[in-house]
Amino acid sequence: MKKIKIQGTQIHDGEVSCINLKTKMENIINSSYKNVGGLIVLKNGKTLYEGYFNECTAASTFHVFSVTKSIISILIGIAIDKGYIKNINQKVLDFFPDYAVKKGEKTIQNVTLKDIMTMTAPYKYNSAECYEDFFASDNWVKSALDLLGGSGKIGEFRYTPLIGPDILSGILVKATGQSVLDFAAKYLFSPLDIHVEGNIVFHDKEEQLAWYKERNASGWVSDRAGVNTAGWGLNLTLLSMAKIGQLYLDNGIWNDKQIVSPKWINESTKKHSICREWKLSYGYLWWIIDDKEHSYAAMGDGGNVIYVNTKKKMVVAIASFLTPQVNDRIRLIREYIEPMFENYNFNMK
Repeated sequence: MKKIKIQGTQIHDGEVSCINLKTKMENIINSSYKNVGGLIVLKNGKTLYEGYFNECTAASTFHVFSVTKSIISILIGIAIDKGYIKNINQKVLDFFPDYAVKKGEKTIQNVTLKDIMTMTAPYKYNSAECYEDFFASDNWVKSALDLLGGSGKIGEFRYTPLIGPDILSGILVKATGQSVLDFAAKYLFSPLDIHVEGNIVFHDKEEQLAWYKERNASGWVSDRAGVNTAGWGLNLTLLSMAKIGQLYLDNGIWNDKQIVSPKWINESTKKHSICREWKLSYGYLWWIIDDKEHSYAAMGDGGNVIYVNTKKKMVVAIASFLTPQVNDRIRLIREYIEPMFENYNFNMK
């Protein structure tokens, strides 16, 4: 991405100068989205706006929470592209031949990667009560497998923010013979010049809860077995988030190199299931925002977002700190950011 300088440019109504546009954008953030740490707007691969708030800078790192899921989706796609995984319809237990299925358990034997990635796999837990036991275990993948299946039906949407996605991390480790972070560094992060420093391991509940409040934490959370989380736990800079969005907008190409196939990008960012509670469609760990414009997003707690609008050739990345009851970032993007920037004219300098 090449940063550009904009001089005296006006948006489509011919009234708002670029200076006023920047001021308006920052007034909106400061008044209604106070936990935002940074925001980037790209169009056609060029930076139209890059701003930082709450004492953050371009070097600041953010826990992106469930944006991590979409990164895992990319890694699964790369693993399929490279032949480590046959296809999205493989049975989950094919990757865990030593896992002992409990007597009478049948559903778990039919769950596929696609079921987990579209949030249509059933689980045995119904509340957050099991989270403490889950995080206290040394092996989060096995703990997630133990909760997979039960009496629920495969095919019914059930969003699982923490327990469940870790199975995909286990699959990546089993299929590639590498840690998730090592695989990501080799095939995704390094080509995009994204730096994730190493694993973060918690020794107790208090340490984990304290980490949630940290700013500028680096690395990727893993269990004590060394398997990185799939539903949360990754720390990225704002620019790294924007690079991921631009990679997808450019059909998986970065610096003339194919990082992930266009086939996977198209398949993973189209509707495969639907969350009726939030009235949003779901792809392979990506939220589908608008079918007509082929816009989709990685979204995490606190208002962390990587948003891609294929029709408008726009990418918006928003990095935020975790606070309760944040205002809707997709509304911010659709109602304010896109109308402000989609017809922005600029001169290269």
